[in-house]
Amino acid sequence: MRPGSWLLSPSVNYFFANKGWDSLRRISPFANRGEFRSISYSLYTEYGLSRRFTVVGQLPFVTNNYRDTTGYNSQNNGFTDLEAGIRYYAFNINYIYYFSVQGTFIQPLYTKNMNLGYGQKGAEIKASFGGSGNLLGKNYYFTLENGLRQYFGSSGPLQDRYTGTFGLTLDSRFKHQISATIGGFYSTSSLSGSYDPAHIASNKNFAFNQISLSYGYSISHKISVFVSAGTFINGRNTGDGSSVSTSLILRPF
Repeated sequence: MRPGSWLLSPSVNYFFANKGWDSLRRISPFANRGEFRSISYSLYTEYGLSRRFTVVGQLPFVTNNYRDTTGYNSQNNGFTDLEAGIRYYAFNINYIYYFSVQGTFIQPLYTKNMNLGYGQKGAEIKASFGGSGNLLGKNYYFTLENGLRQYFGSSGPLQDRYTGTFGLTLDSRFKHQISATIGGFYSTSSLSGSYDPAHIASNKNFAFNQISLSYGYSISHKISVFVSAGTFINGRNTGDGSSVSTSLILRPF
C-alpha cells in the first residue's frame, strides 16, 4: 500500500453445516436433523499512511439460522465485532519478500444478543510474511499469517488463527489467478463444556482446520473479483461446515 492509496473490499460468505465434531473429535449429524446456515457480509478497508504504516478496519454483519425437524427455529442477525488497527510493514528482502505486523482492537457492536459473538472487547497481534516469484513459467505468490487474539473478561477466549495461501497467475496480463489456502482456528477459555450447534458464534472452546480454493479476475488495475469455496477437514467442538464466498477488491485511489 503506497502512501495515500486506499483499498476497499466488500464480501459476502455463505456457510452451511448439518453435522459436527464433539470434544473427542468424533463426527455425527446434528440432533433432529438440525441445520445451521449463516450469511455474512463484510467490508474491509486499508489506507496507506506512509511507506511502512497503514490503517485497517473491518465491519461485519451476519444472519445466523438454526432449525431442526422438531420445529425449533433460531435466527439471529446484526453487526458483530468491529475491528480497527494499524499494520506496520517491517522489512522486505530485495522487494520480493515482505514481513509485516498488525495490531487490532475489537469492539462488539451489540449489547443484548449474545448469539452474535462474545460481547467482549479484545485485541489481536498478527504477523504476516509474503512474497512472489516465477514457477514453470508462471508467476506465483504466497502469504503466511498467524494471529493471536485475546478477548477481555474473566472467561474471554484466547484464539490462534493461522492461514497459508499459494496462488498462480495464469496469463501474462495478470488477469486470471487461482489459489489454494489451508488455515486453522484454535480457541480456548476457562469456560469448558460442549458446544450448542444452534449458537456456534458464541462457542469459546473449539478448533478446526479448513481448505479452500479461489479464482480471481482483474477487471482493471483498480477492480478485481474473487470467488472461493472451502470446507472443514477436521475439528473439535464445532460444526463440520462448507462455505462459498465472493469479494471485490477496489482501489479508488
